[in-house]
Amino acid sequence: MRQLQLCTILLGSVLLSACTAANTVKQQLSETAVIERVSEGEYQGRFRNLYPSTEAERSYPVTCSGQCYPAHPELICRSPGQDCRYTGAQQAPVLHSGFRLQWLGHASFVVHTPDGQQVLIDPVFGQFDWPVRWVQWFAGIIKRPYTPTISSTTLAETDAVLYSHLHYDHFSHESIKQIGNNPTYYLPLGMADYMPEGGYRIVEHAWYSQSQQGALNIHLVPAHHFNNRKFFDDDNKAMWGGWLLEHGGKTLFFAGDTGYSKHFKDIQQKYGDIDICLLPIASYHHEDHGAWYRYVHTTPEDALVAAKELGCKMMIPWGYGNASWQMGDISSHSPLLRLLHMQQQLKSQVPLLILNEGDEVQL
Repeated sequence: MRQLQLCTILLGSVLLSACTAANTVKQQLSETAVIERVSEGEYQGRFRNLYPSTEAERSYPVTCSGQCYPAHPELICRSPGQDCRYTGAQQAPVLHSGFRLQWLGHASFVVHTPDGQQVLIDPVFGQFDWPVRWVQWFAGIIKRPYTPTISSTTLAETDAVLYSHLHYDHFSHESIKQIGNNPTYYLPLGMADYMPEGGYRIVEHAWYSQSQQGALNIHLVPAHHFNNRKFFDDDNKAMWGGWLLEHGGKTLFFAGDTGYSKHFKDIQQKYGDIDICLLPIASYHHEDHGAWYRYVHTTPEDALVAAKELGCKMMIPWGYGNASWQMGDISSHSPLLRLLHMQQQLKSQVPLLILNEGDEVQL
């Protein structure tokens, strides 16, 4: 019996060590890479935005006023702005980019590249990781009403995973474990420290640094946001950002969570006009903290201005929808209603491609 117990313990130890194999981490720090850090004070050495500002200094090109959420005939909802489906034409301009993508909901995308690779962007498939999931259950708030699904076969075909920052709605340990350690994980600087153990292959990037995955060039670019994972003492210890994919001169840009700032113009100046822009339009509204929410999340009109500054040949908005957590939003589709309204008000010439969760498009 003791021999059997010993064998069981040894076998368990072997299995545990196999499950917790050390990750491998490589850092991309080219000569053109940009790293912004706080230079003094309590948070000295931690990352910061390229264009920080106080509340008194902040200004935005345009702000919706009056009735910002009028009903739209092509958005069919069960109740005003809630549980909706967009029924309008989904005709993208002919870009011949070779990219194909599926929007899973919130910030999660599956991207098929022109060279046949599959890339996941901010994949979060279920509810929040522990302990936020426990708090959510206990308090009965911030519950995701629907969750995106992706087959195990599709997961197994993944070549690369890109995460933009650490927040629970964009970075999920449970989803990482589902994906497994076959793909390469691309992360902003410092985020490898927050990965689960399991033999994951990780490449950390500074802003404006680049990796090559097959024939695909992967660039981390700035975002105007912040980063933390714990409830204390890890604010901005890891970088955040957006991702730019480039193949054969065609570009796809995922902005990550971001507020409006001059970084959009910087990106266009460095890479030229962007073919496909995946831009956030949600989580900007909060009754008590509206100024702070907008500082780190673009409103729909901010996103339209950013799309013009980026030279986007097509804009695909995200963040709204039935699979969102509705953090800082009036309803599931209020950001989309505001986007459609402000597109007309601003006479925006950037083509919009509006998706419902699960929609797949060839671009």
